[in-house]
Amino acid sequence: MSTINLPQSSTALRRNLLAAQAVPSTRVDVYSGVARLAATVWASEVTAEGQDPDTAVMVVHPTSNMLGHYALGPLAERGLAGVGLTTRYVGNDSSLITENVLLDIASMVRHLREDRGYRRVVLVGNSGGASVVPYYQAQATNATVTDPPGGGPNLTEHDLPPADAVVMLMAHSGRARLVTEWLDPAIIDETTPFLRDPAIDMYDERNGPPYSADFIERYRAAQVARNRRITAWAEQLLRAAPQGVDDYPFVVHGTYADPRSLDAALEPSDREIGVSLWGPPRAANLLPAAIARYTTARSWLNQWSIDHAQGDSLRWLPHLEVPVLIVYGTGDTAAHPQHALDMYEATPDELATLVTIKGAGHYFQGQPELRDEACDRIAEWINARS
Repeated sequence: MSTINLPQSSTALRRNLLAAQAVPSTRVDVYSGVARLAATVWASEVTAEGQDPDTAVMVVHPTSNMLGHYALGPLAERGLAGVGLTTRYVGNDSSLITENVLLDIASMVRHLREDRGYRRVVLVGNSGGASVVPYYQAQATNATVTDPPGGGPNLTEHDLPPADAVVMLMAHSGRARLVTEWLDPAIIDETTPFLRDPAIDMYDERNGPPYSADFIERYRAAQVARNRRITAWAEQLLRAAPQGVDDYPFVVHGTYADPRSLDAALEPSDREIGVSLWGPPRAANLLPAAIARYTTARSWLNQWSIDHAQGDSLRWLPHLEVPVLIVYGTGDTAAHPQHALDMYEATPDELATLVTIKGAGHYFQGQPELRDEACDRIAEWINARS
């Protein structure tokens, strides 16, 4: 254990690396033999010097490295333990199976309770973490998923210890929903991204911005249709695979083509127009390091298919029986205010709390005061339920 001082902090903070036993995958979906043999889930635990909190607030994302998450230090300063989880798929979701992520969450929740002695555990679904946190909590209360799409663990055969509360932080409503909202429908041939249909091309200036209501209606329908074409292709690949071939990898071109990024009149908010989390939208659309760029037939069905993916907050939030806090920023260019409103509406009224952080961007980059405001609201909400 070491004592550190995180940026923007005058409080001495302790950081501890946590290790929990993982449930091994049933197939090779992580290429590192070292990682597979270790069968370990890792997390960072941040607490304030001289404090012994009884509540662990664990920040979760299916694939992002949460060990240095921006909220861990501020949460520790507010008397909580900030815990950042990394799943077995850290940094690489190409062959991710969502239900394995749930097992990783379970391993660390159990470790926090049984080995670290925390009385309460609060799960924070940050950004894409919204795909897994409500799903986890619902299955922890009443496991029903026995045969996940694309193959995966039977959740009724595993112990998933429930959390005490759920927070959705700068979160969209689910990975399959988000990728469908971002898919470029102008791509005609999956192997030739520059062969495009100009009639449904948001980057063709003849269509806008601003975009007409008719264009947006046709565009959104074409995005869903493309998702379903890829899904049908993935299913065909698995049916046609030769004996002994368990899965098949492929590239999905054009995964950042959301008209909201160029048209401020669509779902108006305080977001900056003409930017994305990865630079200019037109470039991000074909960037090698992009959402859903590399995947497999099984993983597509499991996490990206709009018709099959189970990691969908709007499906599971209605089944939760613990308090749910939804925190969103009006300046977010990825998780839009409508995502937060949809999740709020999906949550039972008596359990739901909605918090708006005016002007906040997705990562609070350059906005330390807004990050602190969000952490204040989270800590106040948790402490009010102690």
